[in-house]
Amino acid sequence: MLPKFLKPYHVKLSNLIRIGPKTDGGYVIDKRVLNKTKILITCGLNDDWEFEKSFLEQKPAIKIITFDHTVNQDFWVKRFKKDIIHFLLLKKLRISKILDIFKFINYYLFFRENRKHYIKKVVLKKKNNKEITIPKILKNYDKVFLKVDIEGDEYKILDDIKKNSKKIIFLVIEFHSLHKNIEKIKRFLNKLDLKIIHIHANNYGGIDKYGNPKVIELSLINTKEVKVNNVFSKKQYPILNLDFKNFKRNDEIKIKFNE
Repeated sequence: MLPKFLKPYHVKLSNLIRIGPKTDGGYVIDKRVLNKTKILITCGLNDDWEFEKSFLEQKPAIKIITFDHTVNQDFWVKRFKKDIIHFLLLKKLRISKILDIFKFINYYLFFRENRKHYIKKVVLKKKNNKEITIPKILKNYDKVFLKVDIEGDEYKILDDIKKNSKKIIFLVIEFHSLHKNIEKIKRFLNKLDLKIIHIHANNYGGIDKYGNPKVIELSLINTKEVKVNNVFSKKQYPILNLDFKNFKRNDEIKIKFNE
């Protein structure tokens, strides 16, 4: 069972929507924040911007900024070579595999005008021009929708997120190696301006010896911007038709909390 401090607060089911794909990379949010959000900032991209694309469909013309130091020219060259090999080894012709080969074209078509990708690593302390900090990212913005999925490095920037949480209207964040970092998460959530309104277990990470997920996705809302009652949710997680498997071959991980 997960500790009670990870239990979401109650939000009407009708206010919850999914942004992004019905697989890994999609997240549950409160739709009430959409009208108030001024900018979408995401940390972590890889080769998947379906969340950003879906967000844009919900809020056309929204400014989008994303940071990922691993997605550079070398990344796309290696990706292209790998996809070509996979395509040549296919016994059956699949349109999806053909499209994968030219995914970098979709990348360049999406990240233009007021949608920018910066090849920078999000860090606690900047050492060079290839790095950037959360205070620097948020400096000129408010009512920010922030998404963080940086494969374990999230723990290094939690203090900066907390110090700047008044600028954030909504936060989606993945916590990796939960069983090793539970106290860090507890400290982060203590006296935070944001409240958890949804939780999902990422089944890519599997479970620990106690049956708890090793990776979780949290959705948190700024309650000074959007009203949330101070009552814990009675929903069962995962939520049908909102939550979906990150990895289709693995079973969903049901979440239970200590009371």
